This record gives sequence, C-alpha cells and structure tokens, in this order.
Amino acid sequence: MDVQRLRVLRELADRGSVTAVAAALSFTPSAISQQLKALSEEVGMPLTEPAGRGLRLTEAGRALVGEAEHVLAAVARAEAAVQSLREAPQGVVRMALFPSGARMLLAGLLRHVAGSGIELQVRDLDMQPSDAVVLAADHDLVVTHRDEHTPPLESRRHRVLPLVREPLDVVLPPGHPLAAQRRIRLDELADEPWISVNVGWPVDDVLRSLTTLTGTRPRIVQRINDFSVTEELVAAGVGVALLPRWSTDDRRGRRFVRRPLAGVRAARMIEIVLRESEAERPAVRSVITALEAAVRDVTGS
Repeated sequence: MDVQRLRVLRELADRGSVTAVAAALSFTPSAISQQLKALSEEVGMPLTEPAGRGLRLTEAGRALVGEAEHVLAAVARAEAAVQSLREAPQGVVRMALFPSGARMLLAGLLRHVAGSGIELQVRDLDMQPSDAVVLAADHDLVVTHRDEHTPPLESRRHRVLPLVREPLDVVLPPGHPLAAQRRIRLDELADEPWISVNVGWPVDDVLRSLTTLTGTRPRIVQRINDFSVTEELVAAGVGVALLPRWSTDDRRGRRFVRRPLAGVRAARMIEIVLRESEAERPAVRSVITALEAAVRDVTGS
C-alpha cells in the first residue's frame, strides 16, 4: 500500500473532513478524494462512506487506520535511524500545551532546549482532555491535563506519557478564619463562595465531589478558566478556589493563603499525548527529555 495514502486516511480519521485534510497536507480536496479512492481500490473494499455532506470511515477504514499508524511509525523509525547519525537532533518540533501548564513549564523548557539545534514552536491552548487527539494532528506534542480520577486516553494510534501529578490546594483570601489550619477538609468549605472553572474541566470535577462528601452543593459565584484571574479574585476576597500547587503564584503567602486538602485526593495529571509515528523522531524525544527536566526544576524531585 502507498504510505502517502495511508497518511491521508489517518488524517481523515483525526480531522473529520476532506477539506481539513486537504488544508493540512497542502493538497486540493479533489486530490485527497482521489487518494482515498485509490487506497480503497488497493484494499478491495470501501474505506469511506457518505455522511451528510462529508465522508466517514467504514468498518474496514477504521481497521486499516489503526494499522496505518504502525506503518507510519516504522517509516519514522527508519528516518530516525538516519537522523541519529548527526551529532545532535535537529528540526522543528510543534507543541501545544494548556495555559497554566505553560506558566509552570514553558520558561524552563525553553532554557533546556536552547542551543540544541531544535526549533520549538509552542502554542498555549485552553483544552479539555478530549481535545488531545485532534490537537495531535497539528502538533508533534500535546501537553494536556485531566482529573486524576478520570481514565487516561486510550488509543491504538497515540502514545500517552505521564509527566507529573500536580496536587490541587485550597486557596483562601488573606485573613480567612481557616487560614490558621495546616490542612483543610472540603466539608469545612461547604458554605464558602467558590470560584471554579467551566463545567467538565478537571478542577471542576474535584469541586463537585464536595456535593458527594457533604450533601451540600458548592455555591459557585464565578467560573473562570484563567487561573491568574482566579488568583486575583481570591486575593480580593471574592471567594475561595482550588488551584494547582506548582502553577500558582501566592508570592510566598503574601498574596493569599494556600493550604493542602485533608481527607480527599485532589490532583490533576499532566500528560504528553503524541502520535506513535512522532514518538520516533529524535528531536521530539529530546523535547520530551527537556520537559521532564523542566518538571524536576519546578517540583524539586
């Protein structure tokens, strides 16, 4: 089978439309349709079928696209074997990561990559865990996060690499009555005004467990996805919040009070999601190593 046609099929699986695939691969939609038709003829059965005004994969198409990633990974390994003859990895690596992750890791990551010959192109994107597969179509690495009680992504075509478990702490306005405690139980915060994030985002999943533990629905006064804005609101006394430990700037306690939770595990898992074929590139592996070093710089472990 033609490798380029397998790549087109994979892109259709990830991007969902011929038009999107054409834009990503710099072809016309007509050329993409011809490539898909030719691949179906090679296989001897339809790989796509009409779905409204577009196309979707048939059962045969879904089966083949799962194997296509292994073929593309093998090609990438062959290319990597040649590239490894160079003194150091080179090339462009495109990465997407969520904003508070960028706040925590990006400066350190860029320091570790500096002078390596790798051109790192980074976008900070507000993302949910379910967005990672789509983002991996346009980025070599996607740094994403999820609630630790949510199962990790399962995909035959993607690799998920754990990066760090980041605990969530309670943050309180200065002078709050609970500030004197070393640890705080969620039930002690049942009547507090809360600043949370949009429904379905990892931190909100943890806050909703307050209902289960106490039988009291949290009184959410604002939903803000930008943690730096949440920090300002807590410091101004608007409410309390759950914020990630290493991504939060409390200015050593001068801005607001930060305390760990007692009696409940609350953390977000930060992970790298990438296509199996991208995992073979030496430059990508070098950036992963640099990310791990940036984590150690922040956590001290």
